[in-house]
Amino acid sequence: MKKLMSNVRLMIQILVTTITNANFKGFLTGTIYRGPTKFACVPGLNCYSCPGALGSCPIGSFQAVANSRDFSIPFYVGGFLATVGATTGRYTCGYACPFGLVQDLIYKIPLFKKVKKLPLEKYLRKLRYLVLAIFVIILPIFIAGIGGVGNPYFCKYICPSGTLMAGIPLVLKNDVFRSSIGSLFFLKMSILVGTILLSIKTYRPFCKYICPLGAIYGFFNPVAMYKFKINDSCINCNKCRQVCKFDIEVYHNPNSPDCIRCGDCIRICPTSAIETPYTKALKNKKDKLGEN
Repeated sequence: MKKLMSNVRLMIQILVTTITNANFKGFLTGTIYRGPTKFACVPGLNCYSCPGALGSCPIGSFQAVANSRDFSIPFYVGGFLATVGATTGRYTCGYACPFGLVQDLIYKIPLFKKVKKLPLEKYLRKLRYLVLAIFVIILPIFIAGIGGVGNPYFCKYICPSGTLMAGIPLVLKNDVFRSSIGSLFFLKMSILVGTILLSIKTYRPFCKYICPLGAIYGFFNPVAMYKFKINDSCINCNKCRQVCKFDIEVYHNPNSPDCIRCGDCIRICPTSAIETPYTKALKNKKDKLGEN
């Protein structure tokens, strides 16, 4: 049963990634889909410039509006992020983010000794908040380039998801892009390669240390409609932390901003002490049936 539930999460990840990147013709022609759905945001980190993308990345959309010539407050994107966050928290990271799926698959590669923590782990965990503040909000809004338009700094200079899902496919299929490759492309490739190598050794390093979207959704984990609760049957056996790839003390902090709601802790708990709105409703239903 536990293995089945783990496979269900993988299948959901693959399904969501396929649906949100269903413009398969784009990969063959090296062109970007510009149809009506492209105006809508998808919940995960999914680059607008990916040839298969049918929607827009919320981080890229936020920067596109915020750094426009006539500065506009991105109400739609902000509302979208708040709605997703308040509803599911970082559940989206665990189930609906294409680059999260990529890291999950890379982590399965049997190379290197797996570790939960890197040197300076305590400080690295705070890095994603700096990335969000500086590269997603401050720089795009307050530093304008030539013509008075700001740059989408995170997407342009950092995002390895954009490099993998958009940069590489477009360069491979377009002579113009190949001829214009420069230092920026090699910088982005270096970040991508570093992320891939780290993803073999430690679980989801981009999600833990860099991702501004995860930082936003993480703020909502304690208050989201979908959140964890520890009931009175907890025996402090520490098995939840042992199985957690993010090394979260689930029994002390079940709604940590780091938690992506993968469910490993729920599956390993010997006393079913970790409840979600779904498991609680299911338990109440069983109790009522038992009374009848």
